[in-house]
Amino acid sequence: MSLALEEAWKYQGLTYPNPPVGALILDQNNQILAIEAHHKAGTAHAELLAIESALIKMGDTTLAHLQTPNEKHAYILSHHDNRLKGCSIYVTLEPCNHQGSTPACSSLIKNLGFQTLICGHKDPNQKATGGIKVLQDSGADVIMGIEEEACQILLYPFTKWQKNEPFVFFKLALSANGVYDGGIITSHASRSKVHQMRDCIDLLIIGGETVRIDRPTLDSRLVGGKAPDVLIFSHRDDFDTTIPLFQVPNRKVLIQNHLNNIDHYRFIMIEGAQRMMQTTDFLVDWYCIFRSSSYKKGSTIQLEKKMKHLHTITDGDDTQTWYKGEKR
Repeated sequence: MSLALEEAWKYQGLTYPNPPVGALILDQNNQILAIEAHHKAGTAHAELLAIESALIKMGDTTLAHLQTPNEKHAYILSHHDNRLKGCSIYVTLEPCNHQGSTPACSSLIKNLGFQTLICGHKDPNQKATGGIKVLQDSGADVIMGIEEEACQILLYPFTKWQKNEPFVFFKLALSANGVYDGGIITSHASRSKVHQMRDCIDLLIIGGETVRIDRPTLDSRLVGGKAPDVLIFSHRDDFDTTIPLFQVPNRKVLIQNHLNNIDHYRFIMIEGAQRMMQTTDFLVDWYCIFRSSSYKKGSTIQLEKKMKHLHTITDGDDTQTWYKGEKR
C-alpha cells in the first residue's frame, strides 16, 4: 500500500476534482505486476491503468494502442483470458461502482477474477461507493483500512470538494539555499508540473508587486492547458494592462485589497513569497514547496510557519514537498 500511495502522491493537485488514487497488482506468487495512479479527471482510473500495465507485461500487444478508458475497459473484458485470476490488487481508495466519464472499476476487478482486494479507505463519494460490497458479494477477499490514515491524508483536497468547500494551497519555488527570486529556479519538469496544476485550479492568487515586477502570464502553456482566473491582491489598482496576464482570453482578472468573496472558487493556488505567506496563512490548507538542488544568489525566505510534513516527491534534481499549514 505504501508503494501505491507513493505513486498517487505524484499526481496530488493534478486530478481535481477527482481524488488522487494509487493501485498495485500482485501475481499469485506475490510478485509486483504493476503500480499505477490516476493522472487526470476524465482519464483512466488507477485500477484500469494497473490492469492494463499488468496485461501488457504478460504479453498483450493491443492495449497500449487503445485511447479511451471505455475502449480499454471493453477490450479487457473480452480478452483478459483469466490471466489475472487469483491475483491481488491494492488500492488507496475503494474502487468506484458507477459509470461516469469512465467505467466502474469494481465490475472490472470482479470480472477478471481477482482473489483479494486490499483497500486503504472507503470512498466518501456516495455516487461512487459500493465497490467493496460488489467484490465481497462476488466471493473476493476484501481487506479494509490498510494505511487508512495515510490514505485519508492523500484524499483531503477531495473531501473538501465533497463538502463544497474550497481547497487552498500555496506554491513556492526555492533554490537549495532558500532563494526565491532572480529568474528560473527549478527544473523544466517542476515548472511543467506547476503548469499542470494551473490547468486544474479555478483561481490563482498573486501579489500586486509580483505582477508589476515580473509581468507574468500565469497560464498553462507548458502543458497546453487553460489559464485560470487570477486575483491580484493589491492596495493599488493602477496596473499596466499590457502585462501578459491581462491579455489572456476567457480569463477573469480580479484586483482586490482583500481576500474575501472567493468562496465560489473551489480549487485555489496562491503564488508568492514570505510576505504573501504571512498575509494568506488564514486561508491556506496546504503548502507545496518545490526545491532545486542548485544554489543561487538572490533574496532568501525564512519558513517560520509551523508546518506538518505530509509527503516528499523526488523528481530528477528537484524535490516537491507537501505540508499542512496551521491556520490562524
